[in-house]
Amino acid sequence: MSETGSVLVVDDSPSKRYVLSSWLRRAGYSVLEAATGGEALRQVDAVDVDLVVLDVQLPDMTGFDVCERIKSQPAHAATPVIHVSAAKVESVDRTQGLSRGADAYLVEPIDPDELLATAQAVLRYYRARQEAERLASRLGKLARLAVDLNTATDLRHLLRTAAAGTADIFGGPAAVCAETPDGGRLCAVTDRPDPTPTLESWAGRGFDVPVGSIFRDQPATGWPGSGWGGEPTVRILGARPRTDRPPVFVVVPHDRDLEDVPVLTQIGQTVVAAIEGARAYAQEHQLALTLQRSLLPARLPEVQGYELAVRYVPASDQAEIGGDFYELCQLDGRLAVAVGDVTGHSLHAATVMAELRHATRAYLSEGHPPAAVLDQLNQLLVRLIPDETATICLLDVEPATGTVRLASAGHPPPLLVSEGGTRFITHRSRLLGLPGLRATHTTLTLDPGTAIVLFTDGLVERRGEDIEDGLALLARAAVPVDADLERFCDRLLAEVAPAEPDDDIAVVVLRRT
Repeated sequence: MSETGSVLVVDDSPSKRYVLSSWLRRAGYSVLEAATGGEALRQVDAVDVDLVVLDVQLPDMTGFDVCERIKSQPAHAATPVIHVSAAKVESVDRTQGLSRGADAYLVEPIDPDELLATAQAVLRYYRARQEAERLASRLGKLARLAVDLNTATDLRHLLRTAAAGTADIFGGPAAVCAETPDGGRLCAVTDRPDPTPTLESWAGRGFDVPVGSIFRDQPATGWPGSGWGGEPTVRILGARPRTDRPPVFVVVPHDRDLEDVPVLTQIGQTVVAAIEGARAYAQEHQLALTLQRSLLPARLPEVQGYELAVRYVPASDQAEIGGDFYELCQLDGRLAVAVGDVTGHSLHAATVMAELRHATRAYLSEGHPPAAVLDQLNQLLVRLIPDETATICLLDVEPATGTVRLASAGHPPPLLVSEGGTRFITHRSRLLGLPGLRATHTTLTLDPGTAIVLFTDGLVERRGEDIEDGLALLARAAVPVDADLERFCDRLLAEVAPAEPDDDIAVVVLRRT
């Protein structure tokens, strides 16, 4: 295609086609010819045409019909059409031609300069419309990319999303490179818009980028990816949000128009903002998780004749911290074991969890039996922390005899595992935080070799599934109890817990030896 553009000249008169085509070729246009309406339609579908010069009277159909059929196709709706005619010269003819889609109507005899000026005028409009539509399409894709980036779950996912979105916006290969939290360099690369980008380690350093963004054209060999269309150089946008942050690089083929620069700049700024948001979220999540862990027991008590093991697994990195907790302590020769869960997922839930845990220790130290402790905790929530609810399962163990007093408030039932099999201890009452709770306890005996598993609902709950299915899976996985309780806990998590839990998981295992 010439720089001026390609023109399809449609006329059943060879001499007239020759004259019109000659004028256009001398002006720098690339010219195709057709003698019939059907041939014209086939060529428009097969070849990129910038302009159609169309005779009104054709042997198989009228030029009006041809124009209307061209304009009815979404791919060619913006293609300009100039009608030419020596017979259809009345105003009613010109009106019909323009009303059925033509962009101009010339009456013979036609002056060469008039034809060329008309061609230039309609092409200016056509190209401006093309550019506006292309920009609107790219901005729409950029908006969707921004949404996708802000839902990315980690840096690797984010880079893949950014590379795929960039390739889709520009219709060609792309790469997005960034520094990982551990100081490595990672690039997501795709050779064309459709495939899922691959991740590659990158040993390069790019170039110095000030705060903001900057462009560079560099040899393609210095950047990951091989699908640069044979171009020896690539165009790179480097973007940096702050001086203490590493830059992000977005790479596209060098043959992009200068009009692409603002869109590429917006892509770079969107990627940088998404990475900053992900980094800030990860830091806040880690800080909250560290605080939450600091509120749990630092070490387990040593009880003659008993083994203890615990696990605390936070929810996935995309979830807020929760209010799950456990407590194990010795008071006056007795062992107290508790597992609880404050409703909700937030830093506030974690702080309520800390208050409940410490209050549990305090009420136990006063000598209250398990049911009375639950009543006291309920009063604490109702009076001092209204609108909060929690569940808890509390054991009071007499080590010498194995006698256990158990009280539960709305909590999943603990699992008893013995040589005779497994059973859930279903004694429970209403959850904490509701007025009028009157807790009760049940008594059981832990025989030598018997284990009891306490857990929060994150272990057995999965979205879209009945919790009974999770409980049944736990009962099957708990038999037999491994000789090593630490290995037993790891196996329960591997076989029962969701692969990516969206709720915290606390597990406490107590076995009498």
